[in-house]
Amino acid sequence: MRAMFSQPAFRRLFAGMTTSMFGDSVMLLVLSMWVKSLTGSNAKAGLTFFWMVVPALVAPLFGLYVDRLPPRRVLAWGSLASAIAVLPLTLVRDAGDVWIVWGVAFLYGISMIILPAALNGLLKEIVSDAQLVTANSSLQTVKEGFRLIGPIIGAGLFALVGGWAVALVDAATFLAAAIIIGTMTLPDRKPERSEGNWLTEMSGGIKHLWSDRILRHTLVGLGLLLLVLGFTEASIYAIVDVFDKPVEFVSVIVTIQGVGAIAGGLTATWWVRRLGEVGTFAVGALAMAASIAVIAATESLPVLLFDFPLLGYSIPLIIIAFMTLIQRRTPLRLMGRVSTASEVVMGSPQAISLALGATLVSLISYHVIFMIMAIVITSSVLYLAVTLRGQVIRPVPAVVDEAHSGVL
Repeated sequence: MRAMFSQPAFRRLFAGMTTSMFGDSVMLLVLSMWVKSLTGSNAKAGLTFFWMVVPALVAPLFGLYVDRLPPRRVLAWGSLASAIAVLPLTLVRDAGDVWIVWGVAFLYGISMIILPAALNGLLKEIVSDAQLVTANSSLQTVKEGFRLIGPIIGAGLFALVGGWAVALVDAATFLAAAIIIGTMTLPDRKPERSEGNWLTEMSGGIKHLWSDRILRHTLVGLGLLLLVLGFTEASIYAIVDVFDKPVEFVSVIVTIQGVGAIAGGLTATWWVRRLGEVGTFAVGALAMAASIAVIAATESLPVLLFDFPLLGYSIPLIIIAFMTLIQRRTPLRLMGRVSTASEVVMGSPQAISLALGATLVSLISYHVIFMIMAIVITSSVLYLAVTLRGQVIRPVPAVVDEAHSGVL
């Protein structure tokens, strides 16, 4: 890790990304809280996240242009555009303005596709394959660490001043990130153009994911997990209602979950180096299923609060393992398209999950919802155990030969 942070380019990238991550931690939970407070509806609050994942359905279109531009410029200009995109939230006043919150959530969703895709490419440029998991763990640990303070700050600003103040804080962090990353002293790589028509270029990421057996099956396993994970976005407000807590109490839950997430981020490198990316993904998914099963089985608030750190621990293991797997098994020239293509496969079940969760929370108990989630998430691990026999618990070598991808 010391060698990685000795590189000026990585230090500046780390500073820029963690600055915008702080703004995200303050804002993202407030979006759904805002809708809940304006409308009183758990379903509409859950739909806020639905609008955030809708852009994933056309993600490959964004990926094509990410690959055509230097990733540093995409990160800098994308951060500036994100700062502008959240400013309409300062106009929200009553329930009639909920459409503005959903519109900003949609734009946020575009940002959450483009910026990570560019980040993946830039990381692959400035750190070695051996350092990728450490770089991902460092960024994810800081991101999860902000869960300890970001939601509390966001909820506090929202309750004391108003959502417009949260929007201004978020815009300021995006602007700072744009300046920090935009002034990196790093030669811009000249992107490679593929031969073929526009459709062939755009589909290059999907073809690579499908042709790589490890990526294909891991992505399917993640898709199964995400098919139900979105249920939590609306169901968490049902849990808060059951215990007669105010909507701001969700920030307390997220903060407690962040304690476990920090531990997950700090230990992810240890897991990956011993079990590999797929094995670490499986460990994270099993921990998530166990935690969700506890939520389904109890009606005790202390038990729930004690359980949430385990749920938090599982999330960075899954994210870091999958991100590192994609980075190590994807040629640099395809990184943007592969990153965004994976968003389609992830975003589609997630969109279904969020929409279905918003409906289910009005029809059945959260106990049943969380039990369904635990069963499906466990099934995702069983799927990997069957399809990747002998490769789940062992490090998988990186793809270094671009010809392996089988695409133009």
